[in-house]
Amino acid sequence: MPSRSRGLTASWLLGLTLAHVGALVLVWWIFIRTRHGQLLDTVAFSGNVLGQTHVHGLVTRVLDVISVLSLAVATGIIGFIALARRRVMLAMVATLLVAGANLTTQALKHALIHRPDLGIDSDVVGVNSLPSGHTTVAASVAVALVLVLPPRLRGTTALLGAGYAALTAVATLSAGWHRPSDAVAALIIVGGWAAGGGLLLVLAQDDHAVVTSDEAHPYAVSLLAFAGLALLAIGLAAVWLADPGVGAQVAGLSRQRMVAAYAGSAVGIAGTACLIMMFALVTVHRVVPRRLRGARPPEARARVGAST
Repeated sequence: MPSRSRGLTASWLLGLTLAHVGALVLVWWIFIRTRHGQLLDTVAFSGNVLGQTHVHGLVTRVLDVISVLSLAVATGIIGFIALARRRVMLAMVATLLVAGANLTTQALKHALIHRPDLGIDSDVVGVNSLPSGHTTVAASVAVALVLVLPPRLRGTTALLGAGYAALTAVATLSAGWHRPSDAVAALIIVGGWAAGGGLLLVLAQDDHAVVTSDEAHPYAVSLLAFAGLALLAIGLAAVWLADPGVGAQVAGLSRQRMVAAYAGSAVGIAGTACLIMMFALVTVHRVVPRRLRGARPPEARARVGAST
């Protein structure tokens, strides 16, 4: 890849990494440090009776799949796929993505974030659940697979991976394990590690890497972007309509309002999963480009010029 094109890609990925860090700080501040944020989170969480009533069996099956053992096996498979394609650096970065995202989640949840008592859920004062570990596992494995699989499989894998990450995230809410902000924070963490890992891969590229637009997936990217923005807009609108106001108490709210907040949060979480996967897919053909052996022939140089 020419140095100018590589520099633009690296700058984009650096900015994307910082944007995810900023988004995570914003989610933490609103939903942990402010009363209104805690209230919205708790109202949506309290409405999960809808999920528990109608999809309990599905929720149980989805969450039971995720464990430390399954994460280790999935990470090993991801590394093996990259090594089978003779991409040692890719194997290292994909493994780092999965491990880094999950370690970040556990460090934030158990050591760095404290949930203050703001008069919303005094029965669990100091018990922090942000970010969601199950969501982090599902999303990190899905994004890492998009990185290591051959180009022809990336688009389909991204669509299926976004759906799986969204299903797992909503399942944690439906099961009563996590608040909506926990799932959103986990998805943002994975997105940040994906952008950071992509930056490392771009900086480590050699002169034999050939970027071609034939390996991009514009239809999958467009579908993920449209679905993500639409679902996020619908979810935010539903939560806004269900907002009881900063001075309200959860105990006095109607079931309809809580269910509306829950449904809006679930839709918003799904939209966030689509956008996180879209950002990973849109640059993957530049992050993990085709690699030629030996000196680059003239026709390869021509392809590089045509693709930039």
